[in-house]
Amino acid sequence: MDKKMIRKQMSDYLNEMDEMTYKKKSGQIADRLIDTTEWIKAETIAITISQFPEVETRRLIKEGWAQGKIISVPKCIPASKEMVFKKITSFDQLESAYYGLLEPIEETEAIEKEQLQLIIVPGLIYNRSGYRIGFGGGYYDRYLKRFQGKMISLAFAEQIIDDIPTEAHDIPVHKIITNKEVISC
Repeated sequence: MDKKMIRKQMSDYLNEMDEMTYKKKSGQIADRLIDTTEWIKAETIAITISQFPEVETRRLIKEGWAQGKIISVPKCIPASKEMVFKKITSFDQLESAYYGLLEPIEETEAIEKEQLQLIIVPGLIYNRSGYRIGFGGGYYDRYLKRFQGKMISLAFAEQIIDDIPTEAHDIPVHKIITNKEVISC
């Protein structure tokens, strides 16, 4: 099965999740992430502003702020297919942008790759080795080249499958945190 077919099947499946289940599972995943050494040690964290049916991240962002962490979120640059992370201190610093994603407003401060200790890497499907199939834009694959910090993905247990197609440029994450387990890759 190719990536396009796998993406469609998983998207269809996740979109069927009811709100109560979504919130419960997202909460379990958030609790597990907050307890990891990577989260505890990180002073500067990169994380997306999730959209249903991705694992909810707003609670994690609020928790990071409460713990005094620097939280940065991605801003896509479609013309160059690149991405930068920008510091936010409030959800008011976001605007609807590329593909309807919430991104930081222009006035926010850029965070250099070297400043990031932890990136929460989004995706749609994962295997237990840390490889992922994202949403098809390749932004994270390009950004993660030469990234030296920790990479963790958040996923519902159903998003973990045995076999996914991988390519030479794919970069695995160090851990995947689900509502049922923490997978060290």
